[in-house]
Amino acid sequence: MFNCHSCRVVLPCSVQEYQVGQLYSVAEASKNETGGGEGIEVLKNEPYEKDGEKGQYTHKIYHLKSKVPAFVRMIAPEGSLVFHEKAWNAYPYCRTILQNEYMKDDFFIKIETWHKPDLGTLENVHGLDPNTWKTVEIVHIDIADRSQVEPAKELANSPDCPQMCAYKLVTIKFKWWGLQSKVENFIQKQEKRIFTNFHRQLFCWIDKWIDLTMEDIRRMEDETQKELETVRLAVLWQFSNFPFSKTVYMLVNTELELGRVLLKAIPYSTYSHQNGVS
Repeated sequence: MFNCHSCRVVLPCSVQEYQVGQLYSVAEASKNETGGGEGIEVLKNEPYEKDGEKGQYTHKIYHLKSKVPAFVRMIAPEGSLVFHEKAWNAYPYCRTILQNEYMKDDFFIKIETWHKPDLGTLENVHGLDPNTWKTVEIVHIDIADRSQVEPAKELANSPDCPQMCAYKLVTIKFKWWGLQSKVENFIQKQEKRIFTNFHRQLFCWIDKWIDLTMEDIRRMEDETQKELETVRLAVLWQFSNFPFSKTVYMLVNTELELGRVLLKAIPYSTYSHQNGVS
């Protein structure tokens, strides 16, 4: 049994406008993340077509070694600080799978999103079987301060205002004895927090992307990919020459500490789900 949540994000824009906005916002977030470490390596960014599904495929690697404390780098197994993200963006449907080189099939985060022109009132838009759907927790995400305004209610009373909902099905597996439930629940909480922050940022940037075309976005993605690789290689060179401390810290409950730090270190841009240059 996997840990599944269905997150619903209501926004004051159309489904078509959101496609541009989320791609712009993730590209910006990707640049910000890489500035702080080895960052994001883009392996593939290309069109795909399979089983009647057509869209953009991306494969990215997140290098986290320089984003965690020195004592974690010392004890971390080979591959535990490297995450692979594969994404299929067949908008308005998107799918992303994140896995870790060390844990392999024992860990994944899968996010499937449908973008619909409504206020989040549809049930089971991902077509899960009834028994599975009963176990899914519904999570409503508001980008506004609810003490000041409730987006869904405001939009319902403004029929002329564009509206849409991003239905995100988040499925998590973390198979590690003694930690599975605790870590899976922790990741779900982080998903909600980062979905909220990302969509608030997307809305605040609306003046920057509202007039852009998809051609503008693809050109921006190409430029971003080049910038990411340039910065990543430069930081890697500095990182490889950095004199690491020879002091080895004594740790208590090392496995839990490592898991907690790794989860907090997963780059922010991962959680937007439409994946930077997808």
